[in-house]
Amino acid sequence: MLRREARLRREYLYRKAREEAQRSAQERKEKVRRALEENRLIPTELRREALALQGSLEFDDAGGEGVTNHVDDEYRWAGVEDPKVMITTSRDPSSRLKMFAKELKLVFPGAQRMNRGRHEVGALVRACKANGVTDLLVVHEHRGTPVGFIVSHLPFGPTAYFTLCNVVMRHDIPDLGTMSEAKPHLITHGFSSRLGKRVSDILRYLFPVPKDDSHRVITFANQDDYISFRHHVYRKTNHRNVELTECT
Repeated sequence: MLRREARLRREYLYRKAREEAQRSAQERKEKVRRALEENRLIPTELRREALALQGSLEFDDAGGEGVTNHVDDEYRWAGVEDPKVMITTSRDPSSRLKMFAKELKLVFPGAQRMNRGRHEVGALVRACKANGVTDLLVVHEHRGTPVGFIVSHLPFGPTAYFTLCNVVMRHDIPDLGTMSEAKPHLITHGFSSRLGKRVSDILRYLFPVPKDDSHRVITFANQDDYISFRHHVYRKTNHRNVELTECT
């Protein structure tokens, strides 16, 4: 098992390095192509290899859409198989952090919660890999208040850390009813940059593909690098209007 993981890791790093070299070469060719088209001087750092780059341009075409890279490969089964999400906490969690982990389990359909105990992160990751877990969430706290969580996509990443602000838990609100656990429709807003799309992928692939008749909606809205989380259910009042009810 360990040898297989080491081999897969080496193959992944090799593929990633090859793609980086190819991307760098493509950028140099694009600079030469633009200089020739606009009748400008070729950049100084490219003049020695300009003839070779110009020759390779003849074999390039615009048909590269849909070609996969290591970023696509990380989520190659997204939408085909439902994600298996495992939620755990930092060591010696307070009662409020345990409650928050329980509430997170309700947000992600099909997620499982695991008591941390004395296990180290490496042991947790190995156990998750052995049981086919796709994403590991580790929630952190400061003096009983949830302050952040780590999302790690297995087996090779990406891994992201999100800081939590203004957390209000369901346990803090009296007289709440049950919450829908249907697979939700997702709305992501404001993730237009390259990094934003990367973060959007990390979040949205934690959720399975919903059914068309699901009335549950979860929104991630990014504004100035602050991601607001909203959770609603809706019902149609007539053929033109929809009534939203926020879930807390």
